[in-house]
Amino acid sequence: MRIIVVNSGSSSIKYESFAMDSLTSAAKGMLERIGAKDSRLKHHWLNPSGKWEEIVETRSVVDHREGFSFILEVSNRTQTGSESPEIFGVGHRVVHGGEKFREPAIIDAATLGAIEKLIPLAPLHNPANITGIEVMRELLPHVPQVAVFDTAFHQTMPPKAFHYALPYDFYRSYGVRRYGFHGTSHQYVAREAARHLGSPVETLNLITLHLGNGASATAIERGKSIDTSMGLTPLEGLIMGTRCGDLDPAIPFYLERKTGKPFAEIEGVFNKESGLKGICGMNDMREIQKRADEGDGQAELALDIFCYRVKKYIGAYCAALGSADAIVFTGGIGENSALVRSRSCNGLSALGITLDEIRNSEVGGDIREIQAQGSRVRVLVIPTDEEREIAQQTVETIRRLKGQD
Repeated sequence: MRIIVVNSGSSSIKYESFAMDSLTSAAKGMLERIGAKDSRLKHHWLNPSGKWEEIVETRSVVDHREGFSFILEVSNRTQTGSESPEIFGVGHRVVHGGEKFREPAIIDAATLGAIEKLIPLAPLHNPANITGIEVMRELLPHVPQVAVFDTAFHQTMPPKAFHYALPYDFYRSYGVRRYGFHGTSHQYVAREAARHLGSPVETLNLITLHLGNGASATAIERGKSIDTSMGLTPLEGLIMGTRCGDLDPAIPFYLERKTGKPFAEIEGVFNKESGLKGICGMNDMREIQKRADEGDGQAELALDIFCYRVKKYIGAYCAALGSADAIVFTGGIGENSALVRSRSCNGLSALGITLDEIRNSEVGGDIREIQAQGSRVRVLVIPTDEEREIAQQTVETIRRLKGQD
């Protein structure tokens, strides 16, 4: 049997199929430009010899229902025989679960209605997630489906960490508080760190750093998130590819007065034109490092600010936890940029964090340790796999429903 994981966007569908028992990937892909005449599906599957094959097909895909039908058609056509066609369950990534969802949920009418009510908290994401859920329920009406929420892992944050210093009625009436995101990734690498360290996650204090085009940090105390850098929206916290991260809340009002731009336009600038891109015109860290090496001052500044912000959050979360057993780098930048890891940890020896630069510079796809000998805190690089985490949570949730725990 297999598990299908779906991440439905406004004009795209990302998906992956896993063998249920081993949770090994059997097929994956992405359909882009839904609604256009040249919608493009890139599908990968594992052939009988254990090698990945790829097919790319382009056709007009009017909507998500047609898109999912297209994906299922290609998936069935390219099955190798090693993957069972029977589907045990479908796991859906849902960005915002608010305070309603502290764990994954079986999708029924009530769950779907609750997700719809949370649209004001994630107007760009939850509607697309809902579309994917509705279509897959139509196509696979007898298959259990599970919603896995980006925010759920952070629902263990205490009130002192999730409240803003605003009139309390804003929280009570409008849900204004810190929710955090990237929870699936933080939870996955925390589990993997515990497995690597040979200790139950409930015994460890970890600082996990998901660094990519979107970036966030989380303080994990004995397996539970107690603080995270993103807030009401994914805009707060670390500097990101195009998002500004933390800033003085008076800046939007100042810019509105000085530029005459409406707040909606300023919000767009903060989300799409700021961060690394705002500082140096680029949001790809590989290009930024290359340009910095060539003497580009703006690229060097962007790199410096990015790493400085990460370092500050490491220090803050060491204080929040009291002590840390390990720092975990993950995400596209966290996994691949030795320079970012080095600069983010430089000068933290007083906190017990020291890197071995030779180990840090080594390239590898597996979990690896990069701390120096004698470093009190272990520093790990762990490739994230949010889809696999969603698959695992989907299996666990359906088994609980069926009383198979």
